[in-house]
Amino acid sequence: MKLLNENQQISSYRVNVFRALSDPIRLKILEFLKDGERCVCEIQPVFKKSQSTVSKHLDILYQAGILDRRFEGKSTFYRIRDSKIFRLVDEVDNFILTRISAMVKVANALKSSRGD
Repeated sequence: MKLLNENQQISSYRVNVFRALSDPIRLKILEFLKDGERCVCEIQPVFKKSQSTVSKHLDILYQAGILDRRFEGKSTFYRIRDSKIFRLVDEVDNFILTRISAMVKVANALKSSRGD
């Protein structure tokens, strides 16, 4: 396997993080884990998905470095690895709000120009 240069590695890490965050269920899982560590047995019922589906989502978040996990007997517990991930989500929300706000201003200007 050919080794990636540093820029390719950085790009690959970014893609993995954004890919992990690109699913609504995974974003909801992050919010659910915001208050602390949870067992898969606690996470699965909340999302009304099969255990295998929830585990797949959790593993994607884990592989992206967003979650940590630990094993206790037959149970697996997940937690947020670094709360900075929520700053990233907040920045995305701010980006979206800025775009929506600009669209509202344009819509209002259009209404005014039509006399509505």
